[in-house]
Amino acid sequence: MLQLLMVSIVNKNPMNSANSKDLRVQFQKHRLRVTKPRRIIVDVLGSTIQHLSAEEVFFRVHKVYPNVGLTTVYRTLDLLEQMGIVVKQNFGDGRCRYELAENPKKPGHHHHLVCTSCRHVIEYDDFVDEEVGLLRKVEKELSRKHGFQIVSHVIQFHGLCTTCRKEA
Repeated sequence: MLQLLMVSIVNKNPMNSANSKDLRVQFQKHRLRVTKPRRIIVDVLGSTIQHLSAEEVFFRVHKVYPNVGLTTVYRTLDLLEQMGIVVKQNFGDGRCRYELAENPKKPGHHHHLVCTSCRHVIEYDDFVDEEVGLLRKVEKELSRKHGFQIVSHVIQFHGLCTTCRKEA
């Protein structure tokens, strides 16, 4: 099953401590401050290639900044998603997962292959020319048909991984 979810990615720059100025600029555009919890949450997401749940983000942030609360983490993740800094994913395991829109540990655009049995997620970014051409054609046609300006997309393919196919 193919899910095509359109998301607006406002910022294309990785948000790690080296780019704290970029983070400040993004927040200033929205008339917001870069608080310590916000900066640490972005740093946590930028330091991993995993898709973290809000609870996992909380536990990692809490190690560095014990005063943070789970509610703050949820609110910050929602805010970062609205700003286009974070992308929220749903891989069908009952938890939303988060990743930076652009992550220094995972540079470039990627799609997800999600195993419907074990919930293993494979990121794939080794696109062949035919895939890129087909996707551009689909985006162009959707834009024309619906009068919609597409700025980005998220694609998830759901199926069975190699291990689960062997066990079936």
